[in-house]
Amino acid sequence: MGNTLVRGRYVIRAVTGRDHVDMIEDGAVIVCDGVICAVGRYEELSRSGPFDKLVGTENQVVFPGLVNAHHHIGLTPIQLGSPDLPLELWIVDLMGARAVDPYLDTLYSSFELVRSGVTTVQHLPYPLPGPGKNILQSARQMIAAYKAVGMRVSYNQSITDQNRIVYNDDEGFISTLPEHLHDTFRELSIDSALPLEEYFDLFEALLVDFENDPLVAIQLAPDNLHWCSDRALARVQEMSQRHDVPLHMHLLETPYQQAYSYKHFGCSAVEHIKEFGLLGPALTLGHGVWLSDKDLSLVAESGTRICHNCSSNMRLRSGRAPLKAMLEQGIEVGIGIDEAGINDDRDMLQELRMVLNAHRDPKIEAYVPTPAEVFRMGTEYGANTTGFGKHIGRIEQGCGADLVLVDWDKISFPYLDKDVPIIDALVQRARMRDVDAVMVNGEMIFEGGEFTRVDETALLAELSRAMAVPPTENDVRRRLATREARPFVEAFYANYIDTHRPA
Repeated sequence: MGNTLVRGRYVIRAVTGRDHVDMIEDGAVIVCDGVICAVGRYEELSRSGPFDKLVGTENQVVFPGLVNAHHHIGLTPIQLGSPDLPLELWIVDLMGARAVDPYLDTLYSSFELVRSGVTTVQHLPYPLPGPGKNILQSARQMIAAYKAVGMRVSYNQSITDQNRIVYNDDEGFISTLPEHLHDTFRELSIDSALPLEEYFDLFEALLVDFENDPLVAIQLAPDNLHWCSDRALARVQEMSQRHDVPLHMHLLETPYQQAYSYKHFGCSAVEHIKEFGLLGPALTLGHGVWLSDKDLSLVAESGTRICHNCSSNMRLRSGRAPLKAMLEQGIEVGIGIDEAGINDDRDMLQELRMVLNAHRDPKIEAYVPTPAEVFRMGTEYGANTTGFGKHIGRIEQGCGADLVLVDWDKISFPYLDKDVPIIDALVQRARMRDVDAVMVNGEMIFEGGEFTRVDETALLAELSRAMAVPPTENDVRRRLATREARPFVEAFYANYIDTHRPA
């Protein structure tokens, strides 16, 4: 791979405080075989050549690759015909979506991610239908798509063994539906699931597949408390410790999930998973919108991390996460786009601004997140939720060379006051169009508006042709069934929160 010198008008190494960044003006980075081996002033480092490649100019900002710390699919639910609904209704509606080729689907979202400066993604596949060989094949295809583009991926094997339709026993809920829907919903839930231990077999198979791949990390994702039995939680913790892998768990995304825990366990979801030893630096909680003050204390004391999914929380009416309390207690919070951002795409630069602005409380003295804090969430803190840990997310010696170069002239045109901090301008003004180049592991994977490894236009055309084929009779049957079931789902959740609210 050789040595590369990366130059920038500003090189943002890392965030060092609420309003402070470690930045080098007229800086440079030396990359040696995919790893950062020096960071400093361009004038000094440029004399240490020769270099195999020179990248960047005096008109660009260089910063660590962004991390989408919570991601699911390519074609968005809207594109697949599922409107934004409260999460519990939306999950059932999405069960009726038609299948998409996993390789092409993953490529679609990866193109958008890279264009917005994302170099690493925490991929959380929706629970896939069995048999196990099909799930394994799909996982390999999704990972292959990221590898084709050149991204890093922390791929999660999902674990779920109960309550796949609503927050109750599958067969019990199916019995409340009209009889002609029974077979379809058994097919969508009970019949498509694997025995619990087979999910762990798939996880271990993926570990073997990618054991020596520097761009792939494999970890576990117990999907949510209501989707995992106590036996599943115990086995997840055991497997995480045995293989020393992180965990990513959706938790307390909605008030219905908060009520579920009190109904079934008489305590909060955080208190319940604590009984299994799950809290700690290895665990990231996805969403965490309905964490109580006591929950937040447990999370902070244990070193558990959180992934904030701002746009998703808004779109699915889940609520606003207590970000102020999280950061004040020293919790590391990453940022995830989830299925899609507020514009139904995967624009991470825009998601940073969503987080920045969604938590601006009205009082003059109120705490609001700063651009530097949000940038740290999108880089270093997001990186720490993945299987790559502290190897990425900062520009420092020994870290992986995952770098983004944006055009400073475009950010500052036609005028930008000299007193505006560079990090503020970057977070508040940078757009997809400003991203000039993206490097992962020392390789330029996006440059001059083009992907260097794959033909984006041809692959998107292939996806478009595949989806232009009319849905099958089976696709139509499933879609109609999930729509017909919606009133019964609504009836299940009626008064659910009031009946099972925490004391």
